[in-house]
Order: sequence, then C-alpha cells, then structure tokens
Amino acid sequence: MNKKTKKTLFIVLPILFGVFLIWYFLSKLSAQDKIDISSSFKTANYWWVLLSLILGILSHLSRAYRWKYLLAPMGYKPRLANAIMTVLIAYLVNLGIPRAGEIARATAISKYENIPFEKAFGTIVAERIADVIMLLFIIGLAFFVQADLLKQYFFKDSPSGTIQSIIFISVLIAVLLLIYQFIKRSENPFFIKVRDFVNGLILGAISIFKMKNKWKFIFHTIFIWLMYVLMFYVVSFALPETTHLPFEAIIVGFVVGGLSMALTNGGLGTYPVFVASALILYNIEDNPARAFGWIMWTAQTLMVLLFGGLSFLILPIYNRNKV
Repeated sequence: MNKKTKKTLFIVLPILFGVFLIWYFLSKLSAQDKIDISSSFKTANYWWVLLSLILGILSHLSRAYRWKYLLAPMGYKPRLANAIMTVLIAYLVNLGIPRAGEIARATAISKYENIPFEKAFGTIVAERIADVIMLLFIIGLAFFVQADLLKQYFFKDSPSGTIQSIIFISVLIAVLLLIYQFIKRSENPFFIKVRDFVNGLILGAISIFKMKNKWKFIFHTIFIWLMYVLMFYVVSFALPETTHLPFEAIIVGFVVGGLSMALTNGGLGTYPVFVASALILYNIEDNPARAFGWIMWTAQTLMVLLFGGLSFLILPIYNRNKV
C-alpha cells in the first residue's frame, strides 16, 4: 500500500465509520423511538443551546488570545482577528481531515502575519500539551466522581466490601507501578514513544511555569476547558428529562463525548451514541439521552461550519492589503 493510498484511507475510513454508525443507530430505532426523539428535538428549549454556543465561542476567543502569549516571546504579535479566524479555520479543517487543522492554522498565520511555519506549529504543539494535561485532569475527575458507581459495579454490598475496595485499590496501584517501571526500562519502539510522550507532557508542563505570562496562560487554559464543560452542562436544561443531571453525569458524559471525537471526524456518528450511553448509566431514558447527544453534536458542528466557513471567506479579505 503506497503512501497516497494510506493517506486517503486515513481521511475516508473515519467518515465511512461515522456514516455507518449513524445508519446503524437509525436502523435500530423503532417507529416509536423515532417519534420520541423527534418530539424531543421539537420541544427542546433552544435558548439553552444558544447559550452553549456562546460559551463555545468564548472558548475559541480565549484560545486565540492564549496563543498570543506563546508567540510573544519570539517577537511576534499577530492581530487578534487573524488569530481568531485561523483558530476557527483549524476546527473546520479538522472536521474533514483529523489533525490537519493544526497544519492549516500554522500555515494561515504564517501567510498573513509573517510568522515562520515551524515556529507557529511549535506553539500549537505546546498548546496541545497544556490541553492534554487538562483533559487528563478532567478524566481523573470523572473517575473520582463516579467512584461509588464503580464500587457498586465491582463489589456487592457486604461487610467485607471495604476490605475488598482496599485490596482492589492496592492491587491497582501496584499494577500501575509495575507498568510504569516496565515502560521506563523497555526498548520496544512503541513503549519508547509512550515514554517520550509522557516526558514531553512533563517538560511542557514545566515550561509553562517558566513563561513570562504563565499565570495568564494558565488562566486562559482553565477558562477554555471550563467553557467546554459548561457548554455541555447548559444543554442539559434544554430537555426536561436531563434538567436534573447530577454533576458526575455531566463530567462523565463530557469526557466520553470528548474521547469519541478521536474515533471519527468531529465525532460523526460516535459522539451522540457515546454521550447517550453515558447518560443512560445515570437513569436517563434511552430516547431523551439520544436526543441530548444529537442536539449537542449538531449544535457544535453547525457552529464550526458557520464560523469556520466565514473565517475562510473573511481572512483573505481582511488581509488583502498584506498579500
């Protein structure tokens, strides 16, 4: 298989998988299920969905502003409008080609702000390290807040439940330490990549604290991810059945939805299914849970298509005197 074929498959297969999941999801619905989900869409309070989109826009603005803190030490001060539009273009491109958005973003800012591509791309990588750290924190929080659910799943209520829990946690810690030592000493190419990735995260985290504007950068990083979580949370008020979702359901649903994005382009087909499966664990009925997932995904995708598309059109016009 040549390089061109692999590249084509890398783009096409996730889209086909997403389309298949949508077809499979729809084929499994009964006539009554379709009526119920359609009813949820019709009766949803879209003011909450609009608020979710506003929070999403704020996260994108903050991401663009945060980028300036990484470029400033190298002597580059791009116009905020250009930073915003290139960020939005990156999200749009990622819908079609996963991870290509970062390249498009660096290319665009390089063209319109005379920033060398490799330097712009390097700052985007640094951003991603900060985002991965935040994502790992939220994943850890998700495991923490659903500890009771995991305990009920693994252990039946009994006098020995506490002892079993202690043994389970102790064994888990021991296994994790053994895995850490194995990866640390392994010469296997895969584990070397894992080790380098983890070391990169650590070095990236340390470098953030050495920045001139480190606290502003950290503030924007936290703000971006807070907006992401709030985007998810406020949509729960759009449907009566999801209005009283507990905090742990919000966190778990957010994490599961975010991880599903890695499987297909923009979570096509996967996001609604994964989110619904998470909410069902918290006693939300199937159809409202499915409707929630589809409303959330549709709103996010339309936002990216609209603002990313506008940015594609406006960016060259805005910079027409510089080209």
